[in-house]
Amino acid sequence: MRTFIAIPIPESCLEMLAQMQRQLQAPKAEVRWIKIPSIHLTLKFLGEVDPAAIPAMVESLGVISEQTRQFGIRLSGLGTFPNDTNPRIIWCGIRGDTDVLTRLQAEVETVCADFGFPPEDRPFRPHLTLGRIKGRKNLKSLVDCIAKGSDLECGFHADRFNIYKSVLKPSGAVYTVLETIALP
Repeated sequence: MRTFIAIPIPESCLEMLAQMQRQLQAPKAEVRWIKIPSIHLTLKFLGEVDPAAIPAMVESLGVISEQTRQFGIRLSGLGTFPNDTNPRIIWCGIRGDTDVLTRLQAEVETVCADFGFPPEDRPFRPHLTLGRIKGRKNLKSLVDCIAKGSDLECGFHADRFNIYKSVLKPSGAVYTVLETIALP
């Protein structure tokens, strides 16, 4: 079963992200936009996981959650990966208690490594993926729109993270929450 671990985004912030996406769609660039209900803050992509391993993972993740307080997240700013010259991913930035977020992500990495999932070889750069650029049509206009940024901001308290099942379909991935790990 294909899985990942992520912090869910509340409805109020998803509405703001939908507004942000509409602004970015104005240049009519070749972008595959992420469906708003699917947007989440990924802590760890696991890939294929034996469903029998999930209960033990939840128990181990529960131990680290007991040591992590709820924390504030602010969605703010836009950018691209890997850069503005050759953009492939459009993202919304994460601000707020990023030290707590980074520590939580590192602890999730450690737990997952104990279950045989290799750690990421790239540093953790918290963001929300809004779209994947698929072509060069109207790309300069899109990059200009991204550079102007957005004055939209939204904040929330991260009070949990989830283990999600991901099923790939022609219409896009469908995510289902398997387990929720609460933060005190």
